[in-house]
Amino acid sequence: MRRVAITGAGVVSPVGVGVPAFFAGLREARSGVGPIRAFDATGLATRIAAEVTGLDAAAAARDVPEPGRAALLRDRKSLFGLAAAREALADAFGARGPGPWHAPERVGVSVATGLEVFHLEDLAPHVQAGRIDGAALAAAVAAAPAGGHLQIPADLGARAIARAAGARALFAVNVSACAAGAQAIGAGWLAIRDGAADAVVAGGYDSMVNPLGVAGFCLLEALSRANDLGSAASRPFDAGRDGFVLGEGAGMVVLEELGAARARGATVHAELLGYGSTLDAYRVSDPVPGEAGAIAAMERALAAAGLAPGDVDYVNAHGTGTRKNDPAETRALRRVFGAAADRLPVSSTKSQIGHLIGAAGAVELVASIFALREQVLPATINLRERDPECDLDYVPNVPRRAAVRRVLSNSFGFGGQNAALVVGALREEA
Repeated sequence: MRRVAITGAGVVSPVGVGVPAFFAGLREARSGVGPIRAFDATGLATRIAAEVTGLDAAAAARDVPEPGRAALLRDRKSLFGLAAAREALADAFGARGPGPWHAPERVGVSVATGLEVFHLEDLAPHVQAGRIDGAALAAAVAAAPAGGHLQIPADLGARAIARAAGARALFAVNVSACAAGAQAIGAGWLAIRDGAADAVVAGGYDSMVNPLGVAGFCLLEALSRANDLGSAASRPFDAGRDGFVLGEGAGMVVLEELGAARARGATVHAELLGYGSTLDAYRVSDPVPGEAGAIAAMERALAAAGLAPGDVDYVNAHGTGTRKNDPAETRALRRVFGAAADRLPVSSTKSQIGHLIGAAGAVELVASIFALREQVLPATINLRERDPECDLDYVPNVPRRAAVRRVLSNSFGFGGQNAALVVGALREEA
């Protein structure tokens, strides 16, 4: 069986753009949550989010030809994805990219993104008294310049990433909500393990910090309404938690067949050891009673990695901060790890960066690489009041030095999507 190395990483996050800045944010236990600046949120129940600042949009879209460049510059989440992918590719291969080492037919792209399909500013002029003026909208579509359509192609960012990577192999775009980023990386792992590709750019990018995204989650009563708490509003596992805080950003990794990576003298940041995914097929916003799907995803990831539960040193939890998710994940972890759960550190980086939806699992995998490289566990910040239903070691408030060799990263999404990734320090055995 072919082994999969992680040779590059890139991040756009609410606590820093670029891996060094992101890692600094984790070390400092910094929060990226604050009042929404992207639009006027007056009148919404939730007026806070974790937004990205400091991204050079023009630099991210460099070398993208027209008409695609104009479309890309209008789609915030795709810009995040391309910027993170460029960083990951440069980290793995330098300025020359994968071309000198891998044929384009052996390079793939497997990414996740969000569900926004319209530019809201384009729709607004055609909505009157709550109804869409179909004739006016059709005329606007017909008059739109090439590449400037009202709809956002789901693969817009992915195509730009594939072009940057020179990829001609696997091309997959996953839109399975909160589990999408982890599932995209898992698909890349499978492609390399099974010989369909030798290198894959994999990860996720998303932004739902817009009027429709925030209002929609408000209607679902999924978001925190603790606007007055500001940076302290994202409180996974805390007894006072009242929902998640939306974030935005991107996480990308370069996955590479280990032998090829070694042959070219690449720096291997970590080894992707296993992946497991399941579907509850139960309800949109509730996990199946008994957490069977989450348990099975974790068990499959561990089995694929050839590990026992006791071999895991840290869990980067899904940890959204909702009333239902946090106890459910706690129960699932207890089922998987048994007595070892009491000694297992678990934390949620969503306390710092919010919930990045389609990008969450990807950015959290990079946070797991941080734990391996720095031998530091990211903290669950804002954890002040103990919840009897959440009774594990959540690394409260302050990052912790620890010996970390293997990490399990969980992602559980709307609709009952469950995904788990296992990443570890490179094993030297053949």
